[in-house]
Amino acid sequence: MKIICIGRNYAEHARELNNPLPAKPLFFLKPDSALLTNNNPFYIPDFSHDVHHELEIVIKINRLGKHINQKFAHRYYSEIGLGIDFTARDIQQECKQNGWPWEIAKSFDGSAPLGDFVPKENLDLKNLNFRLDINQKTRQQGNTSDLIFHFDELIAYISRFLTLKIGDLIFTGTPEGVGPVKLNDHLEGYLEEKKLLDLKVK
Repeated sequence: MKIICIGRNYAEHARELNNPLPAKPLFFLKPDSALLTNNNPFYIPDFSHDVHHELEIVIKINRLGKHINQKFAHRYYSEIGLGIDFTARDIQQECKQNGWPWEIAKSFDGSAPLGDFVPKENLDLKNLNFRLDINQKTRQQGNTSDLIFHFDELIAYISRFLTLKIGDLIFTGTPEGVGPVKLNDHLEGYLEEKKLLDLKVK
């Protein structure tokens, strides 16, 4: 199982970090040890003083595929969920400034909390609201209509380079509003009004 994360897939998020808009999907990988499930708490790592939340809709791949045609990509997932791409922003900035790879800032243990999944049937995948509440206040909210590259386009593109396997996860990008988490924060992720993610920061 691999975790594939898409960067800069919402224009306003790219702008808030002063990044140019991509002409094609950008992706990086997290190891399976980054996965955090069952609403287990997230422990702030001792190597960072600026860990940011990035709420994302997650696709779960349900069949093996390589070089998938975009018109058939919808057959390769039947469920979507919510996850968080935790980012050690201070470590990331140091890496960028020095021209180093910055997986260390994205791929550390527990950096990919994953919530529940729901069937995609009866959902308007191109007009889905989702949000992250922290301590009962909304911090991030987005709609899939604002995606630069939509789900099927992502699957087709990624599968040119990587074989997609059953159980692989695609974190599809985060909307604007990313920011730091702190000790004892309570994070709740909602797809429309259904809560799929609930965890505390320790």
